[in-house]
Amino acid sequence: MPVILEYLLHLSIPARWAVFLAENVLITFLVLLIGNAVLKRSGVVKSTITSRDWWYCVLTNVLNTVVTYAGYWLWEKGMIRITMEESWQIVTHFLLLFFAMDLLMFVFHYLIHKTFLFKAVHHLHHESVDPSPIDLFVLHPVETIAFGSLWICLLILFPFNIYAIAIYLTVNVIFGLAGHLGLEPLPEELRNKPVVKFLGTSTFHHNHHRNVEYNFGFYTSIWDRMLGTYKRY
Repeated sequence: MPVILEYLLHLSIPARWAVFLAENVLITFLVLLIGNAVLKRSGVVKSTITSRDWWYCVLTNVLNTVVTYAGYWLWEKGMIRITMEESWQIVTHFLLLFFAMDLLMFVFHYLIHKTFLFKAVHHLHHESVDPSPIDLFVLHPVETIAFGSLWICLLILFPFNIYAIAIYLTVNVIFGLAGHLGLEPLPEELRNKPVVKFLGTSTFHHNHHRNVEYNFGFYTSIWDRMLGTYKRY
């Protein structure tokens, strides 16, 4: 991982933009590929992807690239500090990222639902009552930049471990895909296990798309349970 950062330092600015764009496009491709494979295996008929969906998907990729480059630039200028050692920091820093981002995104998500921003910004994402994988990327530009800004602000506040960051970003994509499958791949007995029942499963987020008054969390249902906005099924 440190080698990649060192490699980027020797690239021209256009080359860095190309690398970050390719990274985001690859993530999108994998989400759609894996998501549609899961749906096909489950016998679910895939919903039609409209030209508007693709347009927003492309726009989200471009804006995610801007966020990625902004984070890299801030690191290069010393405003974001990253530790490189392989230690228990990887675990502790990942957990801190996981729960901190879960809380920050919950607060933002809750507020956006309770203000004029729902109709102006977030309603676009909720046009899909039964989400499919591409809906992970069907976002209003303001929302994409806002989530990216939360992420960058957290990185500015604390020097996280590079490996913890990589693990968190991978987990973030997995949860995003799971929440927009439109079906629940986990059996009910597993969902009722002590730890799993507090996670933001596919059913958890699907319920949010079907009823916008519940389940505002992303990775966990902790904050919804505390606030009284949790809906189980």
